[in-house]
Amino acid sequence: MCGAIILCNMKTIAITIEDDVLQRIDQLLKIGQTAGNRSQFIREAVRDRLVRIERSAEEERERELIHRHRRQLEREALALIREQAKL
Repeated sequence: MCGAIILCNMKTIAITIEDDVLQRIDQLLKIGQTAGNRSQFIREAVRDRLVRIERSAEEERERELIHRHRRQLEREALALIREQAKL
């Protein structure tokens, strides 16, 4: 049984990080600009980066779809404009 629910879903890993980066994290934590501890800070930074990567990949897929179907989309948009112009 886990002592805390949140710890049940976590793995302990080792990372190598530059001294200056660690000092910057520690400084932010020290002045209270961010809450938590080093581990929490790094977990949140990794989550944020994953979200940005996934969002970028989704946007690229959407751009490809729009590009692939652009002629059909143009025709549909023109037909809609013509229909609205009749009103």
